[in-house]
Amino acid sequence: MSAGVAVLALGATYTLASWNDSEWVWGGTDGGDGGVATSTFQFQQNIDITDPDGWADFHANPGQALVFTAGALNLSPGDSIYAPVSLRTIAGSEAGTVVLQGAVPALDGDSNPIGNDPDNALWDAIEVTVYTSSDAVPPACNAAEEDDWNDPIAGLDGAPLGTVAGATQLLPAGADELTPGAPQHYCFKLTLPATASNDLQGRSIAPAWEFAGLSD
Repeated sequence: MSAGVAVLALGATYTLASWNDSEWVWGGTDGGDGGVATSTFQFQQNIDITDPDGWADFHANPGQALVFTAGALNLSPGDSIYAPVSLRTIAGSEAGTVVLQGAVPALDGDSNPIGNDPDNALWDAIEVTVYTSSDAVPPACNAAEEDDWNDPIAGLDGAPLGTVAGATQLLPAGADELTPGAPQHYCFKLTLPATASNDLQGRSIAPAWEFAGLSD
């Protein structure tokens, strides 16, 4: 019996407390900001490149009204009118590309199409050509300087209004976070063909275009 007691006494266990430590890390910066963040892609438009304060956003139909050359409201067969617009990325934006979508009717405040063309005959007759330039100062967007622009965008050389461009254009990022990107310029040319029917007299339309952008 005494031997058994001795065995139990020797088998007793003793638990010692342990020191402990841990380390944490976080996805941040020395300044206390989050270290995991998204980039920005945003571009703006300007219908008068000579106005440095003219850059603005118009994200919904109908957008900003283009300023056409004289005669836009008095077209005769064979006439063409011209209107410019420029795009650029804002300061701090990534670079990206844009593709000009096919025209759709501009909408008024009640979401009704603007114009007077009940059977779309004038819409179907008008032809659109779109030129581009990446020059710091683009040519004037008119008949006199039409040949100074780059060749028309693929698919948009005397095309129906609803035609989607067959090529994209680059919108570069600015040189630093405080500088906008270099502008990409466009010149829209709308033509009423010389063969236009007499039935098109007295009609009006208001095409609207979207530049759809995608970041690099």
